[in-house]
Amino acid sequence: MAKPPPTLDDITGDLRRRMDGALETLKKEFGGLRTGRASPALLEPVKVELYGTEMPLTQVGTIGVPEPRMLTVQVWDRGAVSSVEKAIRDAGLGLNPSSDGQLVRVPLPPLTTERRNELAKLAGKYAEAARVSVRGVRRDGMETLKKHEKDGAISQDLQRDWSESVQKLTDGYIKRIDEALAAKEADIKQP
Repeated sequence: MAKPPPTLDDITGDLRRRMDGALETLKKEFGGLRTGRASPALLEPVKVELYGTEMPLTQVGTIGVPEPRMLTVQVWDRGAVSSVEKAIRDAGLGLNPSSDGQLVRVPLPPLTTERRNELAKLAGKYAEAARVSVRGVRRDGMETLKKHEKDGAISQDLQRDWSESVQKLTDGYIKRIDEALAAKEADIKQP
């Protein structure tokens, strides 16, 4: 029994799912970039060396935001407090935590202009990585279309039309990445 020819929805559905993944990853990375306000997302990427293994900070304690310029980590295991402090200090976020029993306080110093520019550059790198990922997905989609045309599953005209649809889909995702970058840069640059 012959396999039915693919439809444009079959092909773009998979591409859309993969491009959504690139956009979600970008949003998570942006969440970890510090702006003027405290956000639990800032500490989520921090890994804590504990019991001979690296664990996400969220598996060691609860992150809270008691005030706009302060984060707290309620560590569940008293023996892990110093490891949590060290992990936050070594994470390259420019933060200096201090412990109070099982509570680690992380004050957020005001951002300098120099640090804001560094964060904006980092946001740009994250956005470029997302664009490269989306373009890679587009390339895979185009190769799939060419393969279907070569196998006789779709006509050359259909392959050309669908290629344009894939390109429009890609352009839409690149535009969303650029918009997310512009919003994040504005957020970072705002005092």
